[in-house]
Amino acid sequence: MEDGGGARDGDAGGEAVVAAPGAGAGAGAGAGTGNGGNGGGGGSGSGSRSGAKLPQALQRSFGEVQGILEHNRVLIQEISQNQETRDPDGLTRNVALIRELNTNISRVVGLYADLSGSFNRAVAAKKAATAAAAANASANAADKGSPKRPRSAERK
Repeated sequence: MEDGGGARDGDAGGEAVVAAPGAGAGAGAGAGTGNGGNGGGGGSGSGSRSGAKLPQALQRSFGEVQGILEHNRVLIQEISQNQETRDPDGLTRNVALIRELNTNISRVVGLYADLSGSFNRAVAAKKAATAAAAANASANAADKGSPKRPRSAERK
């Protein structure tokens, strides 16, 4: 089983950087295991890489999706080999492998739905923070630019 070699979750501090597709995919469980293992680290990396910054929770979910997809690739390879050999035991095993593949696909769909909601909330929070900062900056600029009340001209 190969490992993508990317940095694992938590390596980048508070925020992680979105990696290019396929970069740093974690290795899933071995071929044909019944646990549907997802292994998966994330393709995070250091904050100096170019790319959009995402909260660590989103990056963790991306890593989990990558791990599941990698495991699905292994399952599909085994299913194909069993189909080619036409071995009765292998063909029987394919039933369980296909069920596991179907379960994994459902998990990926759910994770992507969660990711979409989390991403939308993160974008909305960023927009709100930017709008609040802009409003605050405008208020500060207005205070500084307002004319001061002239002092009374008292002469003694």
